[in-house]
Amino acid sequence: MIRRADEAARSVEAYSPAEELFNRRRRTVGLFAGPLLLLVLLAVPMGIPAPAQKLGAILAMMVVLWVTEALPLAVTALIGPVLAIVLQVAPARAALAPFADPIIFLFIGSFMLAEAMFVHQLDRRIAYGALSSRLVGGSPSRILFVYGGVAAAISMWISNTATTAMMFPIGLSIVAHMTEGSESEEGSRKFALAMMLVAAFGASIGGLGTPIGSPPNLIGLGMLSRIAGIEISFFQWMLFGAPLAILLYGFLATYFHFTLLRGVSLSTGKAERIAEDLRRLGPLSRAQRNVFAAFGVTVTLWLLPGILAIAGLGSSAFGRGLSAAVPEAVAAMVGAILLFLLPVDWAARRFTLTWEEAVRIDWGIVLLFGGGLAMGELAFSTGLAAALGHGITAWLPAQSSTALTILFTAVAIVMSEAASNTASANMIVPVAIAVSQAAGVSPLQPALGATLGASMGFMMPISTPPNAIVYSSGHIPITAMMRHGIVLDVAGFVLIVLFVLGLGWVL
Repeated sequence: MIRRADEAARSVEAYSPAEELFNRRRRTVGLFAGPLLLLVLLAVPMGIPAPAQKLGAILAMMVVLWVTEALPLAVTALIGPVLAIVLQVAPARAALAPFADPIIFLFIGSFMLAEAMFVHQLDRRIAYGALSSRLVGGSPSRILFVYGGVAAAISMWISNTATTAMMFPIGLSIVAHMTEGSESEEGSRKFALAMMLVAAFGASIGGLGTPIGSPPNLIGLGMLSRIAGIEISFFQWMLFGAPLAILLYGFLATYFHFTLLRGVSLSTGKAERIAEDLRRLGPLSRAQRNVFAAFGVTVTLWLLPGILAIAGLGSSAFGRGLSAAVPEAVAAMVGAILLFLLPVDWAARRFTLTWEEAVRIDWGIVLLFGGGLAMGELAFSTGLAAALGHGITAWLPAQSSTALTILFTAVAIVMSEAASNTASANMIVPVAIAVSQAAGVSPLQPALGATLGASMGFMMPISTPPNAIVYSSGHIPITAMMRHGIVLDVAGFVLIVLFVLGLGWVL
């Protein structure tokens, strides 16, 4: 039976006994520290309006719960709006409205398309097809480059965790094939280490390429839209996101070639087994062709408005009508609905995706995004964001757009090492917007720096689920993940700042 992406991830995600003990203690501390901080901040006078103080206390508790993971992240995201209603910070209609934001439906539609790819093994076929190319052969560096590149390419369209869960067993199989009978134990060890790390790191990097590639991307876009009134289209994001991902992945592959694989030679005769794995999948199935069709329609609808704008037709009647009739959220839902209409076996009335399969998407991420968006919007409507922005701005030695972009990109990267990328984006992006507005500069660049920085986090197994998945292989010493991860964090910081500060030609 084909497992869902999140089930596959859980089956390989593991921690050592020492790490499990640390995580258990961390959660216990959060369970008590979070509510205690809430009560203290509600009781201590802070010199700001009562709704803002109440919301600040709620947000402080949520930050503690998110960082310690004392509760499931989605539950913490729900606690915020619920407490805001109970403490009369905002009425229910206003507090819960962000859960129906169009970007929520962009999430849902893209998640269903990703689920269909996983259910019908389309992602696995793409991976084996690329790795079995004659151009790859048995070269360790070329295998690494293509393997990680496939992970990065797939993660542009489905979650980083699902991509890593799918690529992980393929990587383990390649490592076993290529190192079997090898005379160089050191070479085998380095190859295995590089293959495991490139799966996780490549998936996280690829998520930068599109708005749907990683949850922080849509969180940043949603908050910029609802809070700051700044709209960034799917096509505009890809104009800078895709080149950023390509350059960062190119750096990663080059870095691994020179630090881990230079001079390594393995048994090239085993490479043929990769092609055998592809042949076992058989010819392209009807269901896989249907998923390709639905996915193609969706991507076309996402990109067409930008293409028309480049061609000078964006302001034409057709261009304006297309943008109004098929916004990005609707395009995602069109693709998802097609999966229920394209038949696999018409006589049996069996279609590409069943409802039972569709509802297996990660609803926790959807709720987490909705809760974060709700709290961000309440922070601005109550005046908390303005107070926080002015308070932080008063302590900053420089308040230019460049300085704030550098600051919040760095803060998001550091935060992503200790908390999930989604929680990091929910915490940092609204602060970046508030501080920028208080400083009198556009929040676009600082918020985007924080958004992209939240998807880093390469140093620790607890930083991201992809890291935890590959760490469970036993091929990665924790010191090696930290050593290589910090190099990629620094490279990511430099590239993100350069790309974000050069957005003028895109936006």
